[in-house]
Amino acid sequence: MSDPQQKQETPQSTEAELIAVRREKLAQLRELGIDPYGARFDTTTTPGKLKADFADEKQVTIAGRLLAIRDMGKSVFATLGDVEGRIQIYLNKKGVSETDWAAYKLLDLGDWIGVEGETFTTGKGEPSVKVNSLTVLSKSLRPMPDKWHGVSDRETKYRKRHLDLMSNEESAEVFITRSKMIAEIRKFLHERDFLEVETPMLQSVAGGAAARPFETYHNALNMDLTLRIAPELFLKRLLVGGFTKVFELNRNFRNEGISRRHNPEFTMLEAYAAYGDFETMANMVEEMTCHLAETFCGGLEIEHKDEEGNVLRTINLQRPWKRANYHDLIKEVAGDDFFDITPEQRRAKCDELGVQISPEMEDYEVVQQVFEKKVEEHTFDPCFVTRVASELIPLAKVTPGGKTVEVYELIINGQEISPGYSELNDPDVQRERLEHQAGGEEEQEIDHDFVETLENGMPPAGGIGIGIDRLIMMLTGAPTIRDVVLFPLLKKKS
Repeated sequence: MSDPQQKQETPQSTEAELIAVRREKLAQLRELGIDPYGARFDTTTTPGKLKADFADEKQVTIAGRLLAIRDMGKSVFATLGDVEGRIQIYLNKKGVSETDWAAYKLLDLGDWIGVEGETFTTGKGEPSVKVNSLTVLSKSLRPMPDKWHGVSDRETKYRKRHLDLMSNEESAEVFITRSKMIAEIRKFLHERDFLEVETPMLQSVAGGAAARPFETYHNALNMDLTLRIAPELFLKRLLVGGFTKVFELNRNFRNEGISRRHNPEFTMLEAYAAYGDFETMANMVEEMTCHLAETFCGGLEIEHKDEEGNVLRTINLQRPWKRANYHDLIKEVAGDDFFDITPEQRRAKCDELGVQISPEMEDYEVVQQVFEKKVEEHTFDPCFVTRVASELIPLAKVTPGGKTVEVYELIINGQEISPGYSELNDPDVQRERLEHQAGGEEEQEIDHDFVETLENGMPPAGGIGIGIDRLIMMLTGAPTIRDVVLFPLLKKKS
C-alpha cells in the first residue's frame, strides 16, 4: 500500500486531482479491511447536544462530518458536526489502535466518522472528546467548499443545497428554525382545539384562489386534473360536515412567475373556525406571529438585510398591530378625491403616481394596482388592511352596503403575509360571485359541487391563509424566498 501522506490536498490542486487523491485513500481504506461506507453506528448523543449539555468525564459515542482538522503529527484536534451543532475531538496515536490511526490518516474534510471516547475540557476551555476508537462511516470523494467562504455563489447555493448546508452554519440555522417554527404552529393550533386534516392535491377544478394551475392527466380515470392552488373549498366542506376548527399545512402549486417572493411550489397554512369572523382570525394570527418571534427570534424586532448583507430596516412586531381601511390607505397616497373621480381620471392619476396599468384592467384592478405599488410595497411594520373591494375576494362576506368585504390583508415587510375572511356561507350569493369571477363564460371552471355543498348549510366562520415561506422570510430576515425553501425551483441548466 502506498503512503497516503505522499499525496495530500493542496489549495492549488484541481478538483480532478483532489478527487483522485480521495479515491486512492478510498482504496487504501479497503486494503486495511475497513468498509469506507460503514454500517449501523449507535450513538449516545449528537455533537450539538453534547456541547450544549457538556460535562467532563462522560463516556460518549457520537458521529458526524469532519469539518476541520488540526494535525500535529502524533496527535490531532478535529471538529465533528452536523447541521445542528459541532464539537471538538482529540486523537492521539497512542490512545487508539494502529488500525484506527491508519484509518484517521486516510480521512479528509467532509468524511463522516463515528467515535467513542471520554469528554474533557482543554486548557483553553474548549469542550472536547478524547477518542478511544474511530469508525469510518462514509468517505467523501469530493472536496468540501472553501472553509472560509463556504458557498458564496447564490446559484450554487440554491442548486446544490447540500454544499450550502455543510459549509454555511447561518443557512443551516434558518432551516432548523423553519422546522421548529412549523412544529410550533401546529402546537399553537392544537392547543386551541384545531384539528389537522389533509385535503386533495389533485383536483378536478382549481378553486379557492385566482391563479393559473399546473395541469395534468389521470390515465386510469381518463380525466384532466390540476394541482391545487389552494385547499380552501375542501376545508369548507369539512365545516359543512360538522368540523368546527380545522387547519391544513399544505403544499400549493401555481403556474405563475418566479421572483424573490414567489416560488411555484409553496407552503400554506389555512385554518377555519366556525362561529368566528375575520377579526377573531386577525387576533389569532397576531398572537401566533408574536409568539413565534419571541420563541425563536429573541424578541419582536426583526432586522432585515439585503442580499449583500447590508441592513435595510428593522421590523417592529410590538402589539397591537395597526388596522387600517383599504380605501383610506389609498387616499393617503393618491388623494382624498381618488374614489370620487371617474375611472378614466383614476387611470390618468396612475400616470402621475408612476403606477403601470394595462388597458384591459377593470377599474377595481386599477385601484388594486395603486394599492400594491404605493401602499403595500411601502408598508413594513405589521398592518391589517381591512374592508377590501368586494370584486377582489369572491369567497368572503360582503359588508353592509355591498361595496367591500369583511376581510383583512396582513402586510409586513412590503408583502402580503396572510389574508383572513369572514367566510361567505350563502350558497346563492356564492354562486353569483363565482360566476362573475369566471366572466359568465367558463362554466367548467366553477366548482358547482362546492356551491351545492354550501346548500347543506355551513356555519358562519372565520378563515385565514398564511404563506409559510413568506412568514419564515419575515421572521428570519431572509432576503429571498429561495433562502427559506430547501430546494427552490430553478431554470434547468443548458
